[in-house]
Amino acid sequence: MEQLWRSSHIAGGNATYVEDLYENYLKDPNGVPEQWRDYFDKLPRVTTDLVQTEDIPHSVIRERFAQISKMRIRTEATVSHDSQATEYERKQVRVVQLISAYRQRGHQKANLDPLGIAEREHVRDLELSFHELSEADFDTVFQTGSLHIGKADATLGEIHDTLERTYCQSVGAEFMHIVNTEERHWIMNRMESVRSAPDYGKDIRIQLLRRLIKAEGLEKSLGSKYPGTKRFGLEGGESLIPMLAEMVQRLGSYGVQEIVIGMAHRGRLNVLVNILGKNPSELFDEFEGKVAYTTSGDVKYHQGFSSNVMTPGGEIHLALSFNPSHLEIVSPVVEGSVRARQERRDDHTGALVTPIVIHGDAAFAGQGVVMETFQMSQTRAYKTGGTVHIVLNNQVGFTTSKREDARSTEYCTDVAKMVQAPIFHVNADDPEAVLFVTQLAVDYRTEFKKDVVIDLVCYRRRGHNEADEPSVTQPAMYKAIRSHKTTRDLYAARLVADGVVTEKEDTFLVERYRESLDRGEPLVSSLVSEPNKTLFVDWSPYLGHHWTDEADTAIDLHKLQTLAHDINVAPESFPLQRQVSKILEDRRKMAAGATPVNWGFAETMAYATLLEAGYPVRITGQDVGRGTFSHRHAVLHNQKDESIHIPLQHIAPDQAPFVIYDSLLSEEAVLAFEYGYSTTMPKGLVIWEAQFGDFANGAQVVIDQFITSGEHKWQRLCGLTMLLPHGYEGQGPEHSSARLERFLQLSAEHNIQVCVPTTPAQVFHMLRRQAIRPLRKPLIVMSPKSLLRHKEAISTVEELAGGCFHTVLDDPDGLDKSKVKRVIMCSGKVFYDLRAARQEREIEDIAIIRIEQLYPFPEDDLLAVFNGYPNIREAVWCQEEPMNQGAWYSSQHHMRRVLFNHKKDVYLQYVGRDASAAPAAGYMALHMQQLETFINNALAPEVPWVS
Repeated sequence: MEQLWRSSHIAGGNATYVEDLYENYLKDPNGVPEQWRDYFDKLPRVTTDLVQTEDIPHSVIRERFAQISKMRIRTEATVSHDSQATEYERKQVRVVQLISAYRQRGHQKANLDPLGIAEREHVRDLELSFHELSEADFDTVFQTGSLHIGKADATLGEIHDTLERTYCQSVGAEFMHIVNTEERHWIMNRMESVRSAPDYGKDIRIQLLRRLIKAEGLEKSLGSKYPGTKRFGLEGGESLIPMLAEMVQRLGSYGVQEIVIGMAHRGRLNVLVNILGKNPSELFDEFEGKVAYTTSGDVKYHQGFSSNVMTPGGEIHLALSFNPSHLEIVSPVVEGSVRARQERRDDHTGALVTPIVIHGDAAFAGQGVVMETFQMSQTRAYKTGGTVHIVLNNQVGFTTSKREDARSTEYCTDVAKMVQAPIFHVNADDPEAVLFVTQLAVDYRTEFKKDVVIDLVCYRRRGHNEADEPSVTQPAMYKAIRSHKTTRDLYAARLVADGVVTEKEDTFLVERYRESLDRGEPLVSSLVSEPNKTLFVDWSPYLGHHWTDEADTAIDLHKLQTLAHDINVAPESFPLQRQVSKILEDRRKMAAGATPVNWGFAETMAYATLLEAGYPVRITGQDVGRGTFSHRHAVLHNQKDESIHIPLQHIAPDQAPFVIYDSLLSEEAVLAFEYGYSTTMPKGLVIWEAQFGDFANGAQVVIDQFITSGEHKWQRLCGLTMLLPHGYEGQGPEHSSARLERFLQLSAEHNIQVCVPTTPAQVFHMLRRQAIRPLRKPLIVMSPKSLLRHKEAISTVEELAGGCFHTVLDDPDGLDKSKVKRVIMCSGKVFYDLRAARQEREIEDIAIIRIEQLYPFPEDDLLAVFNGYPNIREAVWCQEEPMNQGAWYSSQHHMRRVLFNHKKDVYLQYVGRDASAAPAAGYMALHMQQLETFINNALAPEVPWVS
């Protein structure tokens, strides 16, 4: 009530009136005007002693009723009533168990299937006889305990009716798996107090009808204009539109300023037009091919969109994410985008930006990325204050409908129980139940900042797409669908019967929408014509740049040394592990120039100098704090109390933010999250590091469908950096190759950058270039393992301060270039193997050139290096990967073109491992034998010919 008193419009003379309203609301929410009920619903709940009854053991209840019975016995003053009192006590306990049973299992009896054909198991727990009760007890008065029925005592008939109406009609709620008592009681109160069916006023009901008319009207129009064309229509699930419309408005009333929506295909065009306000004429042009083709583009039902709409709480920005046909992969992408937007607004609780993800039932149950995304929902690195999940439950996935084939659980939503998310199943043919569940879900997310799931049980009026004939595989279902009226028709008939509208008024509303659609004007009345630009990111500084544009990555030497010293000193009274203490000591020596710079120092200093200059840095991955190979140590651990210190967060008071998180054991969802984050946060550096480079295999969908192709399909820029440890160290097939060949095969149209740095100075300037240069392209780095501590993989502090990133590195050993007869080109660790063998054999007529950027291939830079060798007769590409892997097949044409321009009679030859099905040998002896063989071949007087 304190919150009521703080609100000026209900203080003073209005207070008594509002207090009375509130008291009435507590007894019967349906007994107060709709506007007040909505206001009171949003107030924070206070748990009373009464509602704790649900968690009291039955033994305690029995004791209480034993005391009551003793009092009754004394009052009656007759021994004959003793047995009756005992029977009453027993039944009172049974009533408590009945209430608990309905809360636990009422959803299994609920009327959820609009078609009425879904088979449901009989639930004995919900029978009166199971609890040794009967209709003969309906007039007996029992204590209601925690049941929100508006009074402390009620007849069994009233209790049973309340339970049936609340839990077994059009809404089936699963929430008793939640361990938090406050959350369970909050849901009980909201559902039981209105019997899951609030009394909505005439205006609300007509608004629901209008929204259904929009949903159905668009599909009918598209069906008549473009028959047989794929659109993945919403027919059968039209209630999604009033659900989303209410969700947007209600979230706006809570002060949310941005909503990011993710969904697959079904209903996407309807959502674009009727929720986000896309002009129907633009959609029609896409169907008719009247669009300009500037990139590869994508099909209509993969496209994203954004707009601003007005809500009771002010203007709100809506963003529908682009999504490929990999369905659920958009879920973590949305979460990443939301997290970036929240951080931009200093929204640490998720109050200002909300994710909504719309799923298909088969995909929700069947795709593992859903589980991964749920698992992320409350972790430090990835939480977004709760996601509203909507399952558009068609009850069939493509052609699979039998439950024993589609999943191993009763509901497609059972995976959500792993994070104790409440699940609200609702019959899509009951729009008022849909509205109630929508309000309930939004309020729950707002109150508890946790995920919530709505299972919108509907059907597919067409096949999987409009070109399919669904009765081939689901004859019984589609026989029922053919005779089933649409949701709009059913609801219109209901409103006519209730006297809310007349048939004539209903017809008028349908015709008015059709006319608006034909005019090709936006159909969302709340659409803002001149959006508030502060609600979204300005990408203009990052547009129109070319990959050859360089950035000044040099830095003042004194500033670099000072910064390096300061971040490598642990706080006072912060005991470090012995090896870590030694690493910091060594780094201070490197800063002073006393010892050469190693990889860990250079990488850390790249981050430090960027942060000091105002570029934020975010790093995630399974072991990024320490580094999989124990080289980074960005997070220091107190050896006494396990507290942590992150030096890069303490560079300066006005530094840019630095976050580093060891992620959950996921590649697919985590990488998709970071992609979504980087597409919304253009400034700075966003890095995902694989534990081993080949682990990126688990995220191949993200790489293929988003990272490498997103710009050309959807014009979405992304500056994500992937660090993928790569190198043949004899560790077997799974820990050698980051599958360089896959990234090079995906390279085209300057879509990504693929680099293989071999010195600390190179990684320093490469990382700084990625952040400072306004070009926003994904950076794929084949990062080292053994080179992290290789005695020759070193640089000087001066090379960090005054250098730049070189796409090609010439031979560093001062050869007489006029005497060089053979040039070996290579990338990565193999350079050091070749160099060591050349030095051991005292060879002076073979030069070794490193190509540090394999894509975009630096032909001009390589040619400039070649021009320094006037007398070469042989050219070799040497790689440690098998011939069918690595860079050979994807890059040889670039190298041959450079050779041709330098000297037309020199032919490029391959040296390396033979083609192999596995990425590497699993036996150390075999690995060493292969290494020795191809090193010998590369340095032999005559290179063995390999076709």
